[in-house]
Amino acid sequence: MHKNRKIGRKYFQYTKERSYDIALEINVRDDRKIVEVWLTNEEQQDQAIKESLKPLYQQYKAKKYTVAVFLSGSRDLAEETVVLLLRNKRRIAELEVQRERKRRKNMAR
Repeated sequence: MHKNRKIGRKYFQYTKERSYDIALEINVRDDRKIVEVWLTNEEQQDQAIKESLKPLYQQYKAKKYTVAVFLSGSRDLAEETVVLLLRNKRRIAELEVQRERKRRKNMAR
């Protein structure tokens, strides 16, 4: 049994399944015609939850909204963020070296 509770333009769907609570978050962005559906790892695996979302998809598709489903990952967010930041820092340094080489080459002409 599903129960929706509206908070502003956010909807939280609560169910009682297999002795755990699921708090599915749905954000409706009317200004951009976007609906965000946020699923945890546990919710992603639950077929009943997937099925319960189909009417929502159809409802907003009829209104010409885009429905974006965000799935939680299985990796550590802090570790992955550090890896991404380090990669970006290296890439910026590489681009700076390339620009400097190009600048020197153009000056030598």
